[in-house]
Amino acid sequence: MTALPPCPKCQSALTYEDRGLLICPECGHEWSATQSAAEEPAEGFVVRDANGTILQDGDTVTVIKDLKAKGSSAVVKVGTKIKGIRLVDSDHNIDCKVPGIGPMGLKSEFVKKVSD
Repeated sequence: MTALPPCPKCQSALTYEDRGLLICPECGHEWSATQSAAEEPAEGFVVRDANGTILQDGDTVTVIKDLKAKGSSAVVKVGTKIKGIRLVDSDHNIDCKVPGIGPMGLKSEFVKKVSD
């Protein structure tokens, strides 16, 4: 049996593999078993979309699920294209302006990156 690499985030040796991903039980970090360290950004703050693609400020994303706006009757429909996102370190880790609705915070798990 081959030894698994330590967690790139916290350097824990207690990593395990599950469905092609390596997982650290101590910090909860997940990464691809085939992913090299060069693909990982240098800073500790990483935001990934629903497919696991790393997002950056200014990216264009598409919503993959109908999302109800809290405190409003507005709904962000599937397929809505959002340009120029801004990443923030909070529960809703994407700040953006949704067309037809306005400023909103989204979770990255409900969007996927679109190639420009």
